[in-house]
Amino acid sequence: MLLTWRRWRKGRPFWGGLTAVLAGVEICALPLAPLKIMLQQGIAGIPSVLMGLVMVVMGLSAWFAPHYRGMAGVLTVLCAAAALVMSNLGGFLLGTVLGILGGSMIFAWQPAAPAEPDAPTASGDPAAPESGTAPESAAAPAASTPLEGDPR
Repeated sequence: MLLTWRRWRKGRPFWGGLTAVLAGVEICALPLAPLKIMLQQGIAGIPSVLMGLVMVVMGLSAWFAPHYRGMAGVLTVLCAAAALVMSNLGGFLLGTVLGILGGSMIFAWQPAAPAEPDAPTASGDPAAPESGTAPESAAAPAASTPLEGDPR
Protein backbone atom coordinates (compact mmCIF):
# COMPACT_ATOMS: atom_id res chain seq x y z
CA MET A 1 0.00 0.00 0.00
CA LEU A 2 2.75 2.43 0.97
CA LEU A 3 4.76 1.56 -2.14
CA THR A 4 1.69 2.19 -4.33
CA TRP A 5 1.17 5.59 -2.66
CA ARG A 6 4.82 6.56 -3.21
CA ARG A 7 4.71 5.53 -6.85
CA TRP A 8 1.50 7.54 -7.39
CA ARG A 9 2.88 10.60 -5.57
CA LYS A 10 6.20 10.59 -7.46
CA GLY A 11 4.45 10.24 -10.83
CA ARG A 12 2.86 13.69 -10.64
CA PRO A 13 3.52 17.19 -9.23
CA PHE A 14 2.10 16.26 -5.82
CA TRP A 15 3.55 19.01 -3.63
CA GLY A 16 2.79 21.75 -6.15
CA GLY A 17 -0.81 20.51 -6.44
CA LEU A 18 -1.18 20.37 -2.67
CA THR A 19 0.16 23.91 -2.32
CA ALA A 20 -2.22 25.17 -5.04
CA VAL A 21 -5.20 23.48 -3.36
CA LEU A 22 -4.27 25.02 0.00
CA ALA A 23 -3.91 28.45 -1.61
CA GLY A 24 -7.33 28.15 -3.26
CA VAL A 25 -8.97 27.08 -0.01
CA GLU A 26 -7.32 29.96 1.83
CA ILE A 27 -8.51 32.51 -0.75
CA CYS A 28 -12.05 31.07 -0.60
CA ALA A 29 -12.16 31.01 3.21
CA LEU A 30 -13.26 34.58 3.93
CA PRO A 31 -15.98 34.93 1.27
CA LEU A 32 -17.45 31.58 2.34
CA ALA A 33 -17.67 32.78 5.95
CA PRO A 34 -21.04 32.81 7.75
CA LEU A 35 -23.91 34.61 6.03
CA LYS A 36 -23.75 37.68 8.30
CA ILE A 37 -20.18 38.41 7.19
CA MET A 38 -20.98 37.52 3.56
CA LEU A 39 -23.87 40.02 3.46
CA GLN A 40 -21.48 42.78 4.52
CA GLN A 41 -19.07 41.84 1.75
CA GLY A 42 -21.72 41.76 -0.99
CA ILE A 43 -20.95 40.93 -4.60
CA ALA A 44 -17.23 41.58 -4.12
CA GLY A 45 -16.88 38.06 -2.70
CA ILE A 46 -17.75 36.34 -5.99
CA PRO A 47 -14.34 36.84 -7.69
CA SER A 48 -12.64 35.55 -4.57
CA VAL A 49 -14.66 32.36 -4.59
CA LEU A 50 -14.18 31.86 -8.32
CA MET A 51 -10.41 32.40 -8.22
CA GLY A 52 -10.10 30.10 -5.24
CA LEU A 53 -12.13 27.40 -6.96
CA VAL A 54 -10.04 27.69 -10.14
CA MET A 55 -6.89 27.27 -8.06
CA VAL A 56 -8.31 24.19 -6.31
CA VAL A 57 -9.32 22.68 -9.67
CA MET A 58 -5.88 23.37 -11.15
CA GLY A 59 -4.18 21.75 -8.15
CA LEU A 60 -6.40 18.67 -8.51
CA SER A 61 -5.82 18.54 -12.26
CA ALA A 62 -2.07 18.51 -11.60
CA TRP A 63 -2.65 15.39 -9.51
CA PHE A 64 -5.06 13.53 -11.71
CA ALA A 65 -3.99 14.75 -15.18
CA PRO A 66 -0.27 15.59 -14.88
CA HIS A 67 0.08 16.03 -18.64
CA TYR A 68 -1.81 19.34 -18.23
CA ARG A 69 0.75 20.62 -15.74
CA GLY A 70 1.87 23.54 -17.92
CA MET A 71 -1.60 25.00 -18.22
CA ALA A 72 -2.41 24.26 -14.57
CA GLY A 73 0.77 25.94 -13.33
CA VAL A 74 0.32 29.08 -15.40
CA LEU A 75 -3.37 29.46 -14.50
CA THR A 76 -2.61 28.96 -10.82
CA VAL A 77 0.02 31.70 -10.86
CA LEU A 78 -2.27 34.06 -12.80
CA CYS A 79 -5.18 33.49 -10.40
CA ALA A 80 -2.89 33.98 -7.40
CA ALA A 81 -1.59 37.26 -8.83
CA ALA A 82 -5.12 38.44 -9.65
CA ALA A 83 -6.28 37.53 -6.16
CA LEU A 84 -3.79 40.01 -4.77
CA VAL A 85 -5.91 42.91 -6.02
CA MET A 86 -9.34 41.30 -6.20
CA SER A 87 -9.57 39.24 -3.03
CA ASN A 88 -8.56 40.72 0.31
CA LEU A 89 -4.90 41.11 -0.67
CA GLY A 90 -4.87 37.55 -1.98
CA GLY A 91 -6.12 35.96 1.20
CA PHE A 92 -4.03 38.33 3.31
CA LEU A 93 -0.96 37.60 1.14
CA LEU A 94 -0.80 33.97 2.29
CA GLY A 95 -3.03 32.72 -0.54
CA THR A 96 -1.11 34.66 -3.17
CA VAL A 97 2.29 33.47 -1.96
CA LEU A 98 1.11 29.84 -1.72
CA GLY A 99 -0.55 30.09 -5.14
CA ILE A 100 2.54 31.46 -6.87
CA LEU A 101 4.74 28.86 -5.16
CA GLY A 102 2.37 25.99 -5.98
CA GLY A 103 1.83 27.08 -9.58
CA SER A 104 5.57 27.40 -10.09
CA MET A 105 6.18 23.92 -8.69
CA ILE A 106 3.44 22.49 -10.92
CA PHE A 107 4.87 24.18 -14.02
CA ALA A 108 8.47 23.20 -13.26
CA TRP A 109 7.77 19.52 -12.49
CA GLN A 110 9.12 16.98 -14.99
CA PRO A 111 8.27 13.29 -15.04
CA ALA A 112 11.14 11.02 -14.12
CA ALA A 113 12.70 9.11 -16.98
CA PRO A 114 12.17 5.36 -16.67
CA ALA A 115 15.20 3.62 -15.25
CA GLU A 116 17.00 1.35 -17.69
CA PRO A 117 17.86 -2.07 -16.27
CA ASP A 118 21.53 -2.96 -16.18
CA ALA A 119 22.41 -5.14 -19.16
CA PRO A 120 24.33 -8.27 -18.18
CA THR A 121 27.86 -8.51 -19.55
CA ALA A 122 29.47 -11.44 -21.36
CA SER A 123 30.46 -13.09 -18.07
CA GLY A 124 26.89 -12.82 -16.75
CA ASP A 125 27.94 -10.64 -13.82
CA PRO A 126 26.49 -7.11 -14.23
CA ALA A 127 29.24 -5.65 -12.03
CA ALA A 128 32.10 -7.17 -14.04
CA PRO A 129 33.54 -5.16 -16.93
CA GLU A 130 32.86 -6.44 -20.42
CA SER A 131 35.52 -8.65 -21.96
CA GLY A 132 38.00 -6.82 -24.11
CA THR A 133 37.79 -3.58 -22.15
CA ALA A 134 40.04 -2.56 -19.33
CA PRO A 135 38.69 -0.91 -16.21
CA GLU A 136 39.11 2.84 -16.26
CA SER A 137 41.47 2.77 -13.29
CA ALA A 138 43.86 0.53 -15.27
CA ALA A 139 43.87 2.79 -18.32
CA ALA A 140 47.18 4.40 -19.21
CA PRO A 141 47.46 8.05 -18.27
CA ALA A 142 47.10 10.42 -21.18
CA ALA A 143 50.34 11.92 -22.42
CA SER A 144 50.46 15.63 -21.95
CA THR A 145 51.47 17.76 -24.89
CA PRO A 146 53.19 21.06 -24.37
CA LEU A 147 51.08 24.12 -25.06
CA GLU A 148 52.15 26.89 -27.40
CA GLY A 149 54.53 29.19 -25.69
CA ASP A 150 55.38 26.53 -23.07
CA PRO A 151 59.17 26.68 -22.48
CA ARG A 152 59.63 22.87 -22.29
